[in-house]
Amino acid sequence: MSPAILQSRQLGLQPYLPVWRAMQLQLRERGPATPDALWRVEHPPVFTLGRNARPEHLVAPGAVPVVRVDRGGQVTFHGPGQVVLYLLLELRRHRLGVRSLVDLLQDAVVATLGSFGVAAYGRPDAPGVYVAGAKIAALGLRIRSGCSMHGLAVNVAPQLEMFQRMDPCGYPGLASTSLHRLGRRIDADRVASALEAEIAARLGCVREPVPALPGELVRTLARPER
Repeated sequence: MSPAILQSRQLGLQPYLPVWRAMQLQLRERGPATPDALWRVEHPPVFTLGRNARPEHLVAPGAVPVVRVDRGGQVTFHGPGQVVLYLLLELRRHRLGVRSLVDLLQDAVVATLGSFGVAAYGRPDAPGVYVAGAKIAALGLRIRSGCSMHGLAVNVAPQLEMFQRMDPCGYPGLASTSLHRLGRRIDADRVASALEAEIAARLGCVREPVPALPGELVRTLARPER
């Protein structure tokens, strides 16, 4: 049997809300033949609050937009200089549960960072990936009808000052770091490609680059909410 296909789409710089709505639309319309996909994207600055997030963990958002979303987890920040990968997967195809998917993603991030000479690790008490006690990657998923959306964000060269405006994972004082802060001046596209390859390998899939934007995103961009 041929390996399953994992579509890889590069969305570029996109506002958060249309991409989130596009993921929701993809889940609602998904059928048995819908291929699994990775959406690589970069967002303008935005704070998002997961379903379990407490508002007091967002300390000083200032003028940055704040969006409460349907993923798990606490508060996180997205902005330029991050590699953000959203995973639209049917878990049954890969014989994965929620915990095993989280572990797979954390392991993929750890392996990717290791390939660039950075010793990273996961923590059982705080989902994400860490380097010397500082958070370098965040994870947050939504599972509905056995399919996933949302995903992970790896700090390549974001404005680390923005992470001081919140309590990452709900932990006051938890430091954040990035590849650039650690002295690894690596292009974000190179990091993203390596991370996609690690995820595809762990899923037993063949990556298939698709140059066009997802149809769901095209539709949400064409009909913005007022």
